[in-house]
Amino acid sequence: MKIPFLDLKKLNKPYETRFQEKFSAFLDSGWYILGNEVRTFEAGFADYCGVKHCIGVGNGLDALILILKAYIALGKLQKGDAVLVPANTYIASILAILQAELVPILVEPELETYNIDPLEAEKQRTETTKAILAVHLYGQLSDMVRIHKLAEKYNLLVIEDAAQAHGAVLNGRKAGNWGDAAGFSFYPGKNLGALGDAGAITTNDSELAKMLYSLRNYGSEIKYVNDHIGYNSRLDELQAGILNIKLPDADGEATERRAIVKRYLSEIQNPKITLPYYDYSENHVFHLFVIRTENREVLADYLNERGIGTLIHYPIPPHQQKALPQFHGLSFPITEKIHREVLSLPLNSTLTTAEVDAVIRALNNY
Repeated sequence: MKIPFLDLKKLNKPYETRFQEKFSAFLDSGWYILGNEVRTFEAGFADYCGVKHCIGVGNGLDALILILKAYIALGKLQKGDAVLVPANTYIASILAILQAELVPILVEPELETYNIDPLEAEKQRTETTKAILAVHLYGQLSDMVRIHKLAEKYNLLVIEDAAQAHGAVLNGRKAGNWGDAAGFSFYPGKNLGALGDAGAITTNDSELAKMLYSLRNYGSEIKYVNDHIGYNSRLDELQAGILNIKLPDADGEATERRAIVKRYLSEIQNPKITLPYYDYSENHVFHLFVIRTENREVLADYLNERGIGTLIHYPIPPHQQKALPQFHGLSFPITEKIHREVLSLPLNSTLTTAEVDAVIRALNNY
């Protein structure tokens, strides 16, 4: 039995006929940029997240960059301001801060949840700190209640990196509705994935939304009239159409993932393996099911020999990346432990009972 880490073709197979119909309608429409599909998705995803505004953009990285750039354009941030960000995040979170000419302050996460530690964030805050970027890593919402208390205490902007957390819910509020603004990615492998790059920003701030609509489109609200130094980062009309088809199934995908997770958590019993923390609420949509183990490569090879695919999210912590030499002298023991030990197991709604059985059996026999 071969169990790939993720089979996108299989995941998208149920939508194939509707995708083809959508493409034909898109082609026949003659309108390929910022049309009805984008407007429909923006309205639908805003409603899904429970916010006033959704701005479709090119990808998740652009979403974060544009949020920060918009705050600079509005005078709520200035170049050189500091932004608190978890040290163990995917590098995109940090790249966004740097590309907006702001200063990332790396903060250790909580080992249990892998999300930013609010206590450590407060310790790292300085007078130049103006925002906190809460990354909902692997699909689990950060501790947004404590983060908001921290933000209120020091007058910080709260920005969500919700690239992996579509539909996660805490206290009745979904990811994308906890921060002043949130960036989403619809990369094909996400729980809500397009067939190429795509992203969005959500916010309840109408002034910010107006600026973002302009910045994503060359700084223009009226064609050929440019009010700001803008960018070209527009959600593609075809990708929006694909997302409109898949959006109604987003919560169902999370439910199916959680059902598999409950089996993994109750049936994987091996002292060599640390399973992820889960409180059995809807605050985790399990974009990834990430275990930790010493000698990770040995376990990965063992599973591969048995036909079970795995991936490492992520093998190198940002502060050790060649691209970020300014952080090379820093030490983050918790982050380094996470990046040294994590291994992601297959998890998506296409997994059969037999495949889940095989993953559990292999891990228990390791």
